[in-house]
Amino acid sequence: MPMQAYVVGGAVRDALLGLPVQDHDWVVVGATPEQMVAKGFRPVGKDFPVFLHPDTHEEYALARTERKTAPGYHGFVFHTSPDVKLEDDLIRRDLTINAMARAEDGSIVDPYGGQQDLQDRVFRHVSDAFAEDPVRILRLARFAARLPDFRVADTTLALMRKMVDEGEVDALVPERVWQEFSRGLMEQKPSRMIEVLRDCGALARILPELDALWGVPQPPLHHPEVDTGVHMMLVIDYAAERGYDLAVRFAALMHDLGKGVTPAEHWPKHHGHEGMGPRLIQELSKRLRVPAECRDLAVMTAREHGNVSRAMELRPNTIVTLFERCDGFRKPERFAQMLLASECDARGRGHETHEMRTRDYPQGPYLLKALAAARAVNAGEIAACYTENREKIPEAVHAARVAAVKAALGDVRD
Repeated sequence: MPMQAYVVGGAVRDALLGLPVQDHDWVVVGATPEQMVAKGFRPVGKDFPVFLHPDTHEEYALARTERKTAPGYHGFVFHTSPDVKLEDDLIRRDLTINAMARAEDGSIVDPYGGQQDLQDRVFRHVSDAFAEDPVRILRLARFAARLPDFRVADTTLALMRKMVDEGEVDALVPERVWQEFSRGLMEQKPSRMIEVLRDCGALARILPELDALWGVPQPPLHHPEVDTGVHMMLVIDYAAERGYDLAVRFAALMHDLGKGVTPAEHWPKHHGHEGMGPRLIQELSKRLRVPAECRDLAVMTAREHGNVSRAMELRPNTIVTLFERCDGFRKPERFAQMLLASECDARGRGHETHEMRTRDYPQGPYLLKALAAARAVNAGEIAACYTENREKIPEAVHAARVAAVKAALGDVRD
């Protein structure tokens, strides 16, 4: 078999969809590792032969087959040799739309119907080998967020449910769950990822605190969508539409987690949910190894979004106490991020999306103006006046900041 290289996977898929192609992955058929090295390729693969092109530095992997030998996604044995065919390599891939190759002459090799599924907007598994790797559930869900007009084939959804029922998802390591989930949050429509995970039962296994929000009612006066889970989907999609960073999107998605544990006899009211959410977020973040900046912003947003929504009613003293509690004087950028996540909460309500998303949201600018005024207070000058009574410094600085906020917001109110 003569040596031949093919572009495979996402580069072929995205080119056919008319989307920008970021990276090219190559599969080489009919070659040995020794032949690749002789041509100047640099070996970098740990589990199977992967090489970097001497000029482009793109990855070239030898065509391979694989066999499942243990639970989870690490339990595979790979086989490479010059007689492994391209079709043998492609059949081990997850979805038909990712199991196409482009030859050096530009022709498309599509043995499993990927082009038809692209046309039909369908996610379909290539073979039952899909069930051997639980990461593929997360990847498919992430693709749904990136290509929101695609649906999951019935047979593929049934296979995913079977995988969940058999405990395959429970074998996923936290870092991989967070890696795929966070990437999905940064896609075009994150709610589609969460819908797919819910449909197959995986969300209840990896994020039970979020899954618990579906079926939890809210007051229709403030939440025309009523269901808390639906609210979260509207909120996260608004954050994505605005192009916010990962920390803001995660905080927006987590802000109402406390509503899943409020007493059912008090529904649709959720008094005290702001105080219940932070503990759930802390536990979830520890379990999934969520980065500290995402965790801390989410905790703050869950705790304070109610106060932010009532900002226009808060007294200057309460506002300065809010800044202190949020460490806003040292970390004003994070406080501003919390305001963005809280605005997502206000925008993601009901199905009258245009009205909800375009009306004024004065709370953000109002609190930022107050924070700027409070931060302008020279704490050092005040401290210099209390060299004999240093214990009075915090109270004096707080009082000066309250006065500055009162003066600044007086202009707004007038």
